[in-house]
This record gives sequence, C-alpha cells and structure tokens, in this order.
Amino acid sequence: MLYAIQEAAYRTAAPVRLAAEFARDFWRSPFNPASASDLGRRLYASSDMVAGLTKRYFKPAWNIHEVTVAGRAVRVTCETRWASPWVKLLHFRRDEGDLAEAGVRGTSPPVLIVAPLSGHFATLLRGTVQTFLLDHDVFVTDWSNARDVPLFEGRFGFHGYVDAIGEMLRRIGRRAHVVAVCQPGPPVLAQAALMAEDQDPLRPASLTFMGSPIDARLSPTVTNRLAEERPFAWFQTNMIYSVPWPYAGAFRRVYPGFVQLASFMSMNLEQHQAAHHRYFDHLVVGDGDSADKHREFYDEYLSVLDLSEEFYLETIDIVFQKYLLPKGELFHDGRRVDPAAITDIGLMTVEGENDDISGVGQTQAAHGLCLNLPKDRHELYVQPGVGHYGVFNGRRFAAEIYPRVRDFIARNEQALSRGPITLSQDDGLVSKTTRGRRAA
Repeated sequence: MLYAIQEAAYRTAAPVRLAAEFARDFWRSPFNPASASDLGRRLYASSDMVAGLTKRYFKPAWNIHEVTVAGRAVRVTCETRWASPWVKLLHFRRDEGDLAEAGVRGTSPPVLIVAPLSGHFATLLRGTVQTFLLDHDVFVTDWSNARDVPLFEGRFGFHGYVDAIGEMLRRIGRRAHVVAVCQPGPPVLAQAALMAEDQDPLRPASLTFMGSPIDARLSPTVTNRLAEERPFAWFQTNMIYSVPWPYAGAFRRVYPGFVQLASFMSMNLEQHQAAHHRYFDHLVVGDGDSADKHREFYDEYLSVLDLSEEFYLETIDIVFQKYLLPKGELFHDGRRVDPAAITDIGLMTVEGENDDISGVGQTQAAHGLCLNLPKDRHELYVQPGVGHYGVFNGRRFAAEIYPRVRDFIARNEQALSRGPITLSQDDGLVSKTTRGRRAA
C-alpha cells in the first residue's frame, strides 16, 4: 500500500513540479530584466528547490568516456560482458592504442568492483571506477532495479547473489582482483571460500573489502542495532511492499528504494538540511560551480532502486541477525562456507575511522576468518578522518586509500607467477596506521 501511496503522491505533485520548472526557467532567463534582481534570484532559487524536491530521479548514466593516464587522454568504452535479469557485468575497456601512446605496455590487472545492492545504483561508484581505471582493466557489477524485473524471472536472494559473483568471475576469464564495497563483503567472501576449496582456476587473485559488514557484531552502529532490536517478522511486515502497475515488475514484493533512502537521510538529517540551505544561497549569489556540485551529488544520492524481498530479508537474517558467516554456520547449496579454505588469495580490508554504517572492526574481521592464509598475504588499513562514503570515493580515497589498494593489487598480481610476497612492514597484518586498533 505504501508503494501505491508514494506513486500517487508523485503524480499528484506533477502540476506543482511543472509550475516550479516554468517559474525557474522564467526567473533564470537572460531576457527577463528582473532576473538579476535580488527578488528575481530568490524566486529562481526557490522554484529550483521545489522542482528538485518533487521530480523523479532515474538511474544516472555512467558517463565515463576517458581517463588521463601518464598525462594523456585514454578513451574508455563500456560493454556488457555478461547479463542476467538481476545484474550486468560491465567492462570498462581502455583503448589499447591510447594506452600505448601513454607508455602503458602489457596487460593491466583485471579488477572486479562489486557494487553494493543496498538502495543505490552502481553508478554511485562512478568516481571509484574512474580511479581504478588509471591502472587496471575494470569490471563492475551493475545491479537491476527489482521493480523492473518481471515476476516470471523468478526470485533473487542472498544465495543467488553468491552464485552471480562466481559466474561473473568465471566470465572475466582470468584471475581477477575483487574489490567489494560495503554490502557485498559477506557474499563475496563466501564465494571466494567456495572457489578456493574447489581450487577453481578462476578464483580471485585478491580480495579487498571496503567498509563491509563481515562480522556485524563488532562495533555496532545504529543500522546494526536496528536489525538486532527488531524481530525478523517486523521486517517482513513493515519493510516489504508490492510493486504497483505499470512497472515491469508489478506485484513483485520488494524493499523499496525510497524507504531505504528515507532511512539513510534520517541518520544525517541536519547535514542534508544544511547542504540544501547552502545550495539555496549559492543559487541566490550565482555560485554556479558550487550549485552544480550539489546537484551532481544529489542527482546520484536521490536515485534509488528496489531490492527483492528475498534478498533483503535473507541479508537481514544471515548477516545482521544470525551472523552465520563469522560463526561458521553459513551453508550454500548444502556446503558449509569455510573461509579457512582460502590459502593463496590476498586479503586487504579498508575501514573508515568515522564510519557510521559499518563500524571499525566489522570489515577487518575477515582476517580472523581466513585462518590458513599466510600472514604475508594480509593487509589491514583504517583511514583516519573519513566516514562510510569516504572509504571508497572522494578526495581522501583517491589520494590516500587508492594508492595502498593499487600497490596491494600489484603485489598480488606478481604473486601469481613469482611466488610469496611481503605486504606489510611488521607482522603482515596490522599496518602502522592501524596498530593497536585491531578488532577484538
């Protein structure tokens, strides 16, 4: 019912939105002599705010057409390597001729960036992808919006996610370095453990987990406490709704993206309100650059997707209530998932000191689960001064986190043919930045 009400509200607001857009264009027009007045600028800013708050935000385009490598522009094309109704494996291919002109020879390490399926589209990682393209052959998981998947395509749950990761790794065709951002941590680790146990020749070459809830019992956040305090039946009753007509996935039961968005925004409501006040002021004074940055961020942030009922509820059950993976009780297709089977896959964890989604300790718990991985294949890093988003995007990511991940991948790529490597300067697990902060 809530989904239908939300759709009705959007359609009811259409006249207001159209009027606001007309007023915005009128007060912005250079042919309007009053547009430069203080009143005109305030009316323009007000109508722009109303238009933005009432419009529908669709999935943004990737818009990655080139990157700069060694001071030269390198063209980038995006192609779909494999697809199912629930996900596309995108390959961002750098032009080989441009790379040669930039002095890049040989084959770049393949990196599979596993985007979170937690309410936002994979395009939220646009900056992450662009950064990795500087040095790597990049693949990305582009998850589908559940409301657009017809009922006849069947169900998609946590275990379907695990299977999809394995299928994509095999489609890449060579051992890839996996970078799991936030939510994918548990299913990615599960698939890596299964492939390691099978000695699958296309098992990951390395795993990098960034702000992932490997063990959500550690350093619990508001999100963790909500999952613990509410009974499982509460999530079934209060968080799941039917997709209305005329969407392709009509009548599919989903966890709506707008519900997740409301939850995200409520956690930092004052910050979002302050950001919109600043945006209004930027419009009034004509600070176009700052206004454009605000629009760019919120065009992405307010674009959300629905999760299938089974994936959302199984994730709540497996990851946030029963903690099956860290307790050694997760089974997949009748097999117990045992991370101790991992013996030759490099493992790096990255956490943000101020992460309010996955607290410090939840991600690095992966090291304790991979008991048979030599110490020189572990690397642990906590980035000072960043929250959850800063772990995988933004200035601090590009300048401080990415170089460490890049070097870690390079050393593990070498290990595929050169044998043992040394990744850290002390005991192989705790970096200088994180000494003394290892999870209990």
